[in-house]
Amino acid sequence: MPTIESVELLLLVAAVVAMAARRLRLPYSVGLVLGGIALAWLPFGPSLVLTRELIFNAFLPPLIFEAAFYIAWPSLRRDLPVVLTLATAGVVLSAGVTTVGMHVLAHWSWPASLLFGVLISATDPVSVIATFKEAGVHGRLRELVEAESLLNDSTAAVAFGIAIAFASGAPITPLGTFQVLAVTVAGGVACGALVAAGVLALAGRTEDPLVEITFTTVAAYGSFLLAEHLGVSGVLATLTAGILLGNIGPLGAISPQGREAVQSFWDYAAFVVNSLIFLLMGMLEAHQNFNRVLLPIGIAIALVIAGRALSTYLCCSVFLGSPLRVKASHQHVLVWGGLRGALALALALGLPTSLPYRDAVVTVAFAVVAFSVIVQGLSITPLMRALGEIGPAAPEPAGAGGLDAGL
Repeated sequence: MPTIESVELLLLVAAVVAMAARRLRLPYSVGLVLGGIALAWLPFGPSLVLTRELIFNAFLPPLIFEAAFYIAWPSLRRDLPVVLTLATAGVVLSAGVTTVGMHVLAHWSWPASLLFGVLISATDPVSVIATFKEAGVHGRLRELVEAESLLNDSTAAVAFGIAIAFASGAPITPLGTFQVLAVTVAGGVACGALVAAGVLALAGRTEDPLVEITFTTVAAYGSFLLAEHLGVSGVLATLTAGILLGNIGPLGAISPQGREAVQSFWDYAAFVVNSLIFLLMGMLEAHQNFNRVLLPIGIAIALVIAGRALSTYLCCSVFLGSPLRVKASHQHVLVWGGLRGALALALALGLPTSLPYRDAVVTVAFAVVAFSVIVQGLSITPLMRALGEIGPAAPEPAGAGGLDAGL
């Protein structure tokens, strides 16, 4: 269990890293991972450990809710066909490329290759949202990247369950797979809508900002936990609740003063949770022995990038000549900005300990995540600047060193 001392130390380190990262013009998430690696080797390092349960039950709900709260439904509805194509067919195609490549090139068994291909295929909402906030990306590009990273988790979760069943020798049928996917998606959306409806009904009876903040907190965690308890998508449940509260709440259920307070609260909550995740991710990476699987790591990194590129360009080509066409520069950012992170680690840590190849799969997954967060995280902002998606870097004002707004 986390202790107050551990959390306090991590938050202090996060604040110092935030100031240093801004002065050094480093992405905040990269600075935190590097800080976590350094912290892991200190004798007074915190005892808090990143686990699957901690990621799913404590960290994901507030991050997903905060991102969804700011999504404008009219914009998302317009691009929903693109987002759904990337989050379903794109994930399956990317996982397929990685699976076949690991079997053929790294000589892994089919079950090991499939498990790795599935758990590493989905882009991570934690890493993607944090990186794009830091870069100051707005407009359609940010909506596409963030919405896809939030939605493709459900595809990956269902595929991961199928892969586990395959590895365990359980029978798998196309009809059964479709039924699981349909129930997971519909059930997640229904749970989120149900919780949001209850919160909106209660919030409309008060103008106390503190009470309204409390209601949104209940919505974030309540929708996620209810869905997970019922065996459906917690991510989709919290995403649905966040979108409903963010778009319907301002129509009268949440007061103007309450909305301002809610936004400030969730901005800070996202900053705290992001800080803890990336620090703990770095601490976890520091204790991995990558030397014994260097060749599979190199192969895996190349395959993950190739699979992401192939799936993105093919899925976007479907919309060429239509009003939903995704311009080339957006596609390039979608490819390189498809970061992996805490979600992949959570799935890897959740692999059954009885699997003989579990250690190799977990170690390679950790290496791919480290490459994604550090290398891609460091280079995505210069890439977007070169493509004209964001403006040139502004000079650092004298005496600056605080946190960027909206982290």
